[in-house]
Amino acid sequence: MVNPLVTSESAGRRPDIKAPVQETLLTPRFYTTDFDAVAQMDLSTQQAELEAVLAELRADYNRHHFVRNQEFEQCWEHIDGETRRAFIDFLERSCTSEFSGFLLFKELSRKLKHRNPILSEAFSLLARDEARHAGFLNKAMADFGLSLDLGYLTKNRTYTFFPPEWVVYTVYLSEKIGYWRYILVYRHLEQHPENRFYPLFRYFESWCQDENRHGDFFKVLLRSQPKLWTTWQARLWARFFLLTVFATHTLTVLERATFYQSIGIDPHAYNEQVIRKTNETAVRAFPSVLNTDHPEFFARLERCAIANQKLAEISSNQPPPVIRFCQKLPWIAAIGWQLLRLYLLPSINAEQSRTAIH
Repeated sequence: MVNPLVTSESAGRRPDIKAPVQETLLTPRFYTTDFDAVAQMDLSTQQAELEAVLAELRADYNRHHFVRNQEFEQCWEHIDGETRRAFIDFLERSCTSEFSGFLLFKELSRKLKHRNPILSEAFSLLARDEARHAGFLNKAMADFGLSLDLGYLTKNRTYTFFPPEWVVYTVYLSEKIGYWRYILVYRHLEQHPENRFYPLFRYFESWCQDENRHGDFFKVLLRSQPKLWTTWQARLWARFFLLTVFATHTLTVLERATFYQSIGIDPHAYNEQVIRKTNETAVRAFPSVLNTDHPEFFARLERCAIANQKLAEISSNQPPPVIRFCQKLPWIAAIGWQLLRLYLLPSINAEQSRTAIH
């Protein structure tokens, strides 16, 4: 398949193909699922909501948004050193994540075309948006003399199987946390335009609305399946996926602290705000959410981040494999222990919270 997302030349020369980052726990994953099970999903209880979300997706409000303007047409060599490295890392991981979503949604659309036309159309529209995002990010990388070979990624990345239920939980959360990540950066740079060192940030407001609409679609899928929000197992799974996404976000943000500092954002405060807002949003879909106000909550996440930094230091020193394993084991255990303690903290009944709000 010819990949339409590989970047074109930038600043008069073809960008170098960047080698993909080494896969770690924080590297964006590529997923596949049980397509037959998805095709058989009964959405009848959420028909009105599904039609409303589909109307939003069909409207394609951002069809003309992701077009590079003249502000991009300049040399970016003045962005150098640690800021350049951190920004390229942000672009690469974001591009990989968006492209991963494109591949999953495109395959879902293809597999469901003759079995569930409504879902097939919805996933096709989601894939359209993810492709735009990935392509736009890859063109931004080309401004810095690099690009990702997305065709290579398609064929050579390891694909992880997730049951449809896991896909619904995780994609809902990834889209909603994506909304808060982008909108908070956008609002910050509106107030501090002197820190907006690259025009990509101007696109974040409309970008995050795509994330929000995608999350709304997966909320429809979640609420259409009673076993995902009415059972005691659903409450446990909801807490598990919330904690997984929040821990991953914490480790990623603090690992990229230099990037956020380069645009004038305190990474610790930003991480807390994104998690709190996402947790509040999840009340509308999940049966149970985490208590982010608990005094241990962010302290334990920060300890996970410290342990993750120790793991990175060990890897960078490249000791022999046996020694590396022995050095890493205590820090891996420390992360596992902190996450277990967080999981066992009392949670919040989202159903009761929704009732109180209304």
